[in-house]
Amino acid sequence: MTVDFTKMNGAGNDFVLIDNRERKLKLTREQVVRLCHRQRGVGADGLFLLVPSTFGKAQCAWEFYNSDGSTAEMCGNGARCFARFIARKTGENRETTFETGAGVITATFDGDRVTVNLTPPKDLKLDQLVPLAGGKLQAHSLNTGVPHAVVFVSDADKAMVQQLGAEIRHHQHFAPKGTNANFAQVLAPNCIRVRTYERGVEGETLACGTGVTASALISAVVHGFVSPIKVQVQGGDLLEVSFSRNGDQFTEVKLTGPADVCFEGKIEI
Repeated sequence: MTVDFTKMNGAGNDFVLIDNRERKLKLTREQVVRLCHRQRGVGADGLFLLVPSTFGKAQCAWEFYNSDGSTAEMCGNGARCFARFIARKTGENRETTFETGAGVITATFDGDRVTVNLTPPKDLKLDQLVPLAGGKLQAHSLNTGVPHAVVFVSDADKAMVQQLGAEIRHHQHFAPKGTNANFAQVLAPNCIRVRTYERGVEGETLACGTGVTASALISAVVHGFVSPIKVQVQGGDLLEVSFSRNGDQFTEVKLTGPADVCFEGKIEI
């Protein structure tokens, strides 16, 4: 079977997107893994299927898969790409809505920038001491659609993202589902740099939208930053997180950044 696809990236976080509104395609986990494989497929951190709205609460819905074939409720950079994909397919370039595992997302467009609202974050936990092989590590955590641990470091370039990220991601402290691991450096007031080890990719990505958001919101609590917070990601792009805050509660959380088309093509599956 030959499938049309679009390859996109949001700040370097890349995805395969397929229009499946006619529900003709049902991918197995093995097919998702192959499509995301960087040598044997298209190559991506994740894959989205555009499908009809399930509950009638939005224009359409997504089915989202990590590159290892697992599913996840939310993906911030992917949400921006998915919104741009919908706009290309429908011609709607002002606002679009879609259902995700974390709830309904609304996206708006401003030139090459896309803003998506994120569902209200939950489960904020501060100053947790997590015992690792090299000693105890102070971590904070927040669920911004998916779970994230945030560790503040003095120099993100020197952070052992692959080694510590993997240990944190699978740590018993975050069982049973594990967590994404973010290493955040304060660059200036209301400006941070973030590197992320992503669950489901099982490695560092050039950007993680929900990780950027979790790091920014925790920075607001720990460092007293105010909205909006600018976040530099490993791919070099600058994302922006805006929000309303009442104590440790956050509402109207929005993530703004690029959503670029890389190329389109056909592939046998």
